[in-house]
Amino acid sequence: MSDLQDLLAKDAILDTINRLFIGTDSRDWAMVRDALAPRLQVDMTSLAGGQPAEMAGADLAEAWETGLKPIQAIHHQTGNYRVTVLGDQAEAFCYGTATHYRPTRSGRNVRTFVGSYDFRLARLETKWRITSFRFNLKYVDGNLELEKD
Repeated sequence: MSDLQDLLAKDAILDTINRLFIGTDSRDWAMVRDALAPRLQVDMTSLAGGQPAEMAGADLAEAWETGLKPIQAIHHQTGNYRVTVLGDQAEAFCYGTATHYRPTRSGRNVRTFVGSYDFRLARLETKWRITSFRFNLKYVDGNLELEKD
């Protein structure tokens, strides 16, 4: 791969990852689905326990849509990206925070997740899509029962 092709691929990969987070924050579930491969590996075990799972990208988007419905505002902030392109496959890493906001009677309106993300992506037809997604929780702070308060 030439240096220019490598840079263009990295830009497209970062755009795919950013569309995942921007789509989630704006509740644009079509944008989220478009960033995900038809099937992908999902590992949120550092946050929720359980086991990593293979699932349809559309099912993951639907689960997030349902789970985030009670939250009034969502904000992801990511950075410190590292991307390695290997032909039509890629690996990416970034730090990230996710803040959830919901006005509550207690005044404890915010929950913040801090961690990092490991992604694998593949160029499927003309688009880069996420084929594997792992969230690595460092800590969570704020109202842990935001949906119930």
